[in-house]
Amino acid sequence: MPMPAINIHDSVVKTKFDQLYYCRESIVDSLKRTLDVMIGGKTVLILGYGEVGKGCCAALKGMGAVCFVAEVDPICALQACMDGFKVVKIEDVGHFVDIVITCTGGKHSITRKHLEKLKNGCIVGNMGQSSQEIDLDSFKDLKWENISKHVDHITWPNKKNIVLLARGNILNHVCSRVPSLMVSVTCTTQILALIELYKAPKGHYKDEVYLLPKKMDEYVASLHLPSFNAHLSELTQVQADYLGIPKTGPFKPHYYRY
Repeated sequence: MPMPAINIHDSVVKTKFDQLYYCRESIVDSLKRTLDVMIGGKTVLILGYGEVGKGCCAALKGMGAVCFVAEVDPICALQACMDGFKVVKIEDVGHFVDIVITCTGGKHSITRKHLEKLKNGCIVGNMGQSSQEIDLDSFKDLKWENISKHVDHITWPNKKNIVLLARGNILNHVCSRVPSLMVSVTCTTQILALIELYKAPKGHYKDEVYLLPKKMDEYVASLHLPSFNAHLSELTQVQADYLGIPKTGPFKPHYYRY
C-alpha cells in the first residue's frame, strides 16, 4: 500500500445495513419491480446464508415463501437449520423450485449444468457481491429474449425457459432503490474514516489497511439512533469496572460477532 487506508466495507454497522437489512427489504422490492410476481406460496432456493442470504430468507419467508438454503460453510448451514430452513444441494431441489437467488459473493455459483436441472419458468437472480455468481458464458449459445427492462427469457431447444433477472448483475443494485438511511450509514462511515486518517498524527497509521476502530463504528450507530427515537442506557462506573471496559465504550472487543 502506498498510503494508510481504512476498510469500511467490513465495519459492523455498514455490513449490517448493506448486507442484512438492505437486502432484507430490497430483495422483495427487486422481484416486485421486475416481475410483479406473487411471492407467497413460491418455493425459493437461496444460495449462501451469510448476511445477504439471511436477509433474503427472512424477507421471503415473511412473504409466505417456502425457503431452502444451499451452503458450503458448516457454520452458516447450521445457522440456517436453527432458523428453520432446510439445507439442501441445488441438484436435489432445482427441478421444483420457483425462484433461485445467489448470495454467495463467489464465482459460478450457478452454471449451465445447474440451469438445465431447473424447472421451466424458474426465476434466477443474483444478490451476491459479484456479477460472476451466474456463469453467463456457459449458456450464451441459447436463445435470449428480452421481455422487459432487466428481464430476459433464456430458452433451450426443447422450449424450456428460465427467467434471468438483471442479466446476472447484482439484483438490488440494478432493480431496487436505495433507502436514504442506508446511504446515510454508508456515507457517514466513509467520511468519519477519512477524517480519522486526515487528523491522525504522522506515523500513527502505517501504509496498511486497517479496520474501522470499534469506537467509531459505535459512533456511527449512535448518530442514527435519534431517527428511531431510541435512547441508550448508560453503564454505571461499577458495571464498567466489572466488565473491564470504558464507561462510554467501546463496549465490545474487536473480535465480537454481532
